[in-house]
Amino acid sequence: MESTTTTIETCANCGKEGGDSLKACTACFMVKYCNRDCQISHRKQHKKECKKRASELYDEKLFADPPPREECPICMITLTLNRDQETFKSCCGKTICNGCIYAMAMSEGGADLCAFCRTPRAANSEEEIKRTKKLMDKGNAKAFYILAGVYAQGLYGITQDHHKSRELLLKAGELGCSVGYYNLGRYYADPEGEVDEKKAIYYFELAAMMGDVWARHNLGYMEAQAGNTDKAMKHYIISARAGSKDSLDMVQRAVMQGIVSKDIYEECSHAFK
Repeated sequence: MESTTTTIETCANCGKEGGDSLKACTACFMVKYCNRDCQISHRKQHKKECKKRASELYDEKLFADPPPREECPICMITLTLNRDQETFKSCCGKTICNGCIYAMAMSEGGADLCAFCRTPRAANSEEEIKRTKKLMDKGNAKAFYILAGVYAQGLYGITQDHHKSRELLLKAGELGCSVGYYNLGRYYADPEGEVDEKKAIYYFELAAMMGDVWARHNLGYMEAQAGNTDKAMKHYIISARAGSKDSLDMVQRAVMQGIVSKDIYEECSHAFK
């Protein structure tokens, strides 16, 4: 007869057995506690190990394979990295490739209709903003990003307001729009703006984990500038695999310097074949 052993979980601070009632450390998940008082009492002993493991977990998430890029909802072709080749429609909240928009415009009676929902284009800027805000009320992440751009540039008669723009970019990112986080990172990395490298890296990392290739490339550059070659190359390799020619060039340069192998470069270059 096989013997079975049951692991009895105990509080890392007081040793009390707690089973399901124990709560794991939310940073490292390695230890559990009876309550917050025990966690606070054990903090000094646990801090170094916790910080190390939390950093490892974060890096695992940061350097994981990114999610697939968004597809055009009409032709189902993956949208390119060039955002000038796509258009966000305030009527239905869809991002459509310009090829499908052109095809609709060339069709009989389709010149002024949305290629996805067939809604006529907005009659004026006021209606365009109204449609965008209606999408925001429904939680459309890209709508928050679009309005952020309006405030950043002072378009459609709206007073330029960079603070409001950043608020909207943050909300866009929180709702799942990676380019919202990316543009926040750009704001804090801009030498002519409110430079804050820690914030820039933080938002670029959030965008990269959501699949933003440009944010990933920027992280590669910033890590390289900081002398963190290993992390820089990890970022460049991931973004090159996702289609960034700039990152592929950096991987090629690394091959010539003996930093990465030719096999890795060949693997990255498959994205361009």
